[in-house]
Parts: sequence; structure tokens; C-alpha cells
Amino acid sequence: HSELGQDGEHALAFALLGIAFGLAYTQRRVLTAALAIVMTGLVDGAVRALEELGAPYEVIRVPGAFELPVMAKAAVTHGFDAVVALGVVIRGGTPHFEYVCKAATDGLGQVALETGVPVGFGLLTCDTEAQALARAGCPDSAEDKGREAVEAAVSTAVTLRGLVPRGSVGFAS
Repeated sequence: HSELGQDGEHALAFALLGIAFGLAYTQRRVLTAALAIVMTGLVDGAVRALEELGAPYEVIRVPGAFELPVMAKAAVTHGFDAVVALGVVIRGGTPHFEYVCKAATDGLGQVALETGVPVGFGLLTCDTEAQALARAGCPDSAEDKGREAVEAAVSTAVTLRGLVPRGSVGFAS
């Protein structure tokens, strides 16, 4: 795992942000059993991927999808080399879903662009609980978006670490 700094260099450190509640329903304010399973699957998949890589990480619980960007920025400020944002928002009967999803997506992208620190995007934005379960990385799921978000963040962090700054030997300013 030399690309992760296991050879004595600074190892990459990851902040794993997981929301404890991410429903966009206006009438249903309880985290359903299905969504608890989705969040557990996302976090478990991400943790498995980080542990397989030998990468140090910290799990930080966030109250909702809207809060993911501010917590991602705080994680970067506290020295993490990459952030993985995990969560699930299920469409309800009002436009609230669109507002929350857009704010979270735009905010996470803004954090990555402003700081230069990779943000793995593991926020599921689904029409139904069944769609979320299919992407959650559970034993019966077709996809593991928690793992995929980690893999994207790790790949980006490793690539960024290997880039040579402009003006260095062999590059034009």
C-alpha cells in the first residue's frame, strides 16, 4: 500500500461522514428500518474498503444531508486528506427533496474545488427505499456505493499526491 503512504511517508487520512437522518419526507420524520439498513450498508462498505487499504479514518456522524458540506469542510480544516460523504435522501411529495439534494451536491463539490481535497460522493438520492437498498452495499444489494465513494476518494487523493507542481523540474511555468 505504498500509494497510501505505508512506506513511512505521511499516510492519507480519511474522514468518513455518515448522516444519521436523511429523509426528505415532510410528513414522515422517522428514520425507517429500511433507511437505517441503507446507512449501515453504506458506512460498512466504506469502512471495509478503508480497512482493506490500511487507511486511517474517522467516522463522523452528521444529522442530515444538508449538513454534509459544512462537515466536509470542517474535516478538511482538521487535516483530513480526503472526505467520504455518505447518506440517503428519499423523494417525498414536496420540492424539499430537490432543494436538499442540490444543496448537498453543490456544497460537496464546492468543498472539493475550494480546498483541493477529494470528496467521495456517496449520497444516494433515490425515488424509493427499494432503490436505496439496491445501492447500499448490503448482502442483497446490486451495488456498494459506500465502497465506490471510498475508491473514488482514494484514487483521487493518490493521484493528487503524485502530481508535480508547475514550475518544478521538467515542467514549464
